[in-house]
Amino acid sequence: MLNMKNRAGAAAVALAFAALGCNEGGSTQSIASPEGASQLQQQVTYVQVEELGNPLVSEVTIVKANHVLYDATQPYNTATFRPETEAFITGVAGRPQSLATLLGSVLYPDILIVDTSKSPATAGWLSWALAGGWGGRKLQDDVVDIGLTAIFSTLLATEGHSCAPFQLPLCTDNVPFNDKPFLGVFPYVAAPHV
Repeated sequence: MLNMKNRAGAAAVALAFAALGCNEGGSTQSIASPEGASQLQQQVTYVQVEELGNPLVSEVTIVKANHVLYDATQPYNTATFRPETEAFITGVAGRPQSLATLLGSVLYPDILIVDTSKSPATAGWLSWALAGGWGGRKLQDDVVDIGLTAIFSTLLATEGHSCAPFQLPLCTDNVPFNDKPFLGVFPYVAAPHV
């Protein structure tokens, strides 16, 4: 019986050391052995490389010089970046403040919202706020055209519009829908071209 306890303890310590060996440093976490006799300190680093919740927010509405700061921030850093997004909508796009405020309230915090109390059939990017839908984002959502249409078209406001919804010159990227069907099982994306 004692031999089994020693083996279990040795296995736990070996596992902890293996975890330490794979680690690159950072915040401290404690790992207890099964018998609670000792604690090992482990350094864990989490590096955020990109902060992309909603499509096109940083790519279109945040000044390029601020992308590194935006990528390193948390989604709830609304006070820093929402004013910049709204300024893009009123300044660069020439749209009314009411549209900038509406889109700012939809795009910040920069996370995808899913309301599971709604029917999944109403899923779609921006739908949770603009059409009372399920939210989230479907693979087939043409998020570039949806984003450009929301900012530049008559869809949400007529003042200062540049185009009709989903039409050139500014409300579409003119790239058609995916030319291969999406899969019905994980990973869901369409098969690659070979």
